[in-house]
Amino acid sequence: MSKISGAESHIMEALWTRGALTAEEIVQTVGPAQEWGEATVKTLINRLLKKKALISERTGGRALYKALVSREEYVTGESQGLLDRLFGGQLAPLVAHYARHRDLSAADVARLKKLIAEIESDDA
Repeated sequence: MSKISGAESHIMEALWTRGALTAEEIVQTVGPAQEWGEATVKTLINRLLKKKALISERTGGRALYKALVSREEYVTGESQGLLDRLFGGQLAPLVAHYARHRDLSAADVARLKKLIAEIESDDA
């Protein structure tokens, strides 16, 4: 599957959140927040169909659009792309970067420690 653009991700989020939608429902859901008209939304839907990220099914004379790519698959691909482009595929430099440039709350630190402990116990 081809990469989903930032604009296309708004269409996907609507489908992941609400399930199958008609083009009109997607326009109503995404259009106002992004200041997009019907033509823009339909262009994005067509791009996603060509990328095989969506499927169109006819029901009662109307096309319903459904996501073929799960949100988890999308997030995994985007995350890996970020790691590869900016941190040589390594997770530790990414975490170090955020720890240096953002204030981590005590809850953030606790979650990171818990995650590390879980990973270490899985490896044992």
